[in-house]
Amino acid sequence: MPERTAASRLRLCGLCFLLQILNILLFAVFARYSPESSPGHCPPQRDCSQRNQDSGLQRPRFRDVHTQVLLSFGLLLAFLGRYGPGSAAVSILIVAFAIQWALLVQGFFTFFLNGKIYMGAQSMVSADFCTAAVLISTGAVLGRVNPIQMLLLALLEVTVCTLNEYILLSLMGVSDSGRSLTVHTFGAYFGLMVSRVLYQPHKDERKREERQDMGHQTDVFAVLGTIYLWIFWPSFTSSTTAHENAENWAVLNTYFSLVASTVATFVLSPVLYEESTPRMVQIQDATLAGVAVMGMAGEMLVTPFGALIAGFLAGLISPLGFRFFSPFLRSRLKIQDTCGVHNIHGLPGILGALLGTLLTLLATADTFGDRLELVFPLMAQGSRAVTGQAFIQLSALPLTLLLAALGGFVTGAILKTKMLRSPPDAQYLENTVLWEVKLGNC
Repeated sequence: MPERTAASRLRLCGLCFLLQILNILLFAVFARYSPESSPGHCPPQRDCSQRNQDSGLQRPRFRDVHTQVLLSFGLLLAFLGRYGPGSAAVSILIVAFAIQWALLVQGFFTFFLNGKIYMGAQSMVSADFCTAAVLISTGAVLGRVNPIQMLLLALLEVTVCTLNEYILLSLMGVSDSGRSLTVHTFGAYFGLMVSRVLYQPHKDERKREERQDMGHQTDVFAVLGTIYLWIFWPSFTSSTTAHENAENWAVLNTYFSLVASTVATFVLSPVLYEESTPRMVQIQDATLAGVAVMGMAGEMLVTPFGALIAGFLAGLISPLGFRFFSPFLRSRLKIQDTCGVHNIHGLPGILGALLGTLLTLLATADTFGDRLELVFPLMAQGSRAVTGQAFIQLSALPLTLLLAALGGFVTGAILKTKMLRSPPDAQYLENTVLWEVKLGNC
C-alpha cells in the first residue's frame, strides 16, 4: 500500500505539472487582455462600444459567480461523510485547472481574433459556467475516480461542454442565459454516462450508504452550502444577461423559485421519509433544483407566480427522484449517482428547458416590451418567427443530451483504461492518497 500511495502521488504531481506548463505555453502564445476591459486604445477592427458596460457590470458578476463555483460546490460535496474532506480539496483543484482550460477552449470558439484570444470579465464568467458543469459531473462519480481521473475528466468535459455551448448559443441562437441546458443538464448527464461506463458491480452495496448523514459536522457543511446558494446563485443565473432590466428579472425569478422549492421539500419529504422535518441535505437539494429550473426561464418569466410554480414543481421533483428514480438508475441502468445529480440538476434542468420553450411561444412585444430584443434578438429583428424560436429552444434539449451522452461515454471509456484505474483497495481509500483523513471522525 505505501508503494501504491507514493506512485499515485507522483503521477498526480506529474500530471498537474504537465497540464499547468501546457496552459502557460498556450496563454503565452494566444491569450491577451481584451481592449474592452482596459482604458487603452481600442483597435478599429473591434467593437468597443460596450467597454464601460463590461468593466462596470461584469466585475461584480464575476465575483459572485466565482464565489459560487469555488465555495458552494466545495461545501455541497463536503456533506458526504466518507468523501467530504478529499472531495472538497479535489474540487478546488478542478476549479483551478478547469478555469484555465475553459478560457483557452472557449476563447478559440468565441473570443478569437487575428490569431489571439482576447480575454475580459465576460470570458471569465463563461469559463466559470463551464467549470460548474464539470463540478456537477464529478458529483455523479465521486468515490469511484481518483484525482488523476478527475483532472482528465475536466480536460475532456470542458472541450465537449464548450462545443455544446457554441452550437446552442452562437450557431442556433438559443436563449439560455442561466444555463439550464449547457450547465445543469449537460453536466448531470455527462457525469451519469461516465458513471455508467465506470460501473463496478462489486462496489454497488458499498455505495448505497454514501448519502447517509454522518453526524453534526456534515449538517454544518450543508447549512453553509445552502446559505451560499441562496446568496450567490441569483447572480449566477443572471450573470450573462445583456442588460440590467433583464438581470433584475432573472434575479427576482430565481429567488421566487428558491422559496417555493424549499417549501415543497417540507410538503413532500415527511410523506416519503420517516423524519418529521426534512434533513438539511434535502433542503440543500431542493435549493439546487429550484435554481436549476430557472436557468433558461429566469429572464423570460414576466410574472412572479410563474416562478413560484416552477420552483414548487422542481422542489417536488428532487425528493421524488431520490425516492424512486435513484433506485431505478442503480438497479436497472447500473448508474451509481453518488450525489444525486440526476435529481437536483438533470431533471430540473430538463424542466427548465421545457418551461423556456413554453415561454418562448408566449413571447410577444406586448408581454416583453423593450426586453424582447434583449432576450430574443432574432425575433425582435423579425428574422425568426415565434414558432421557429420555440422549435430551436426545444431542439436544443435532445442535442444537449446527445452530446453529453457521447462525451460522457468517450470520457468514461478513457478513464476506465487499466493504467488510470487505482488498485481495488487503494480505490476505496482514494481520498487518503493526498490527504490523511481519519474516516471515523468525518
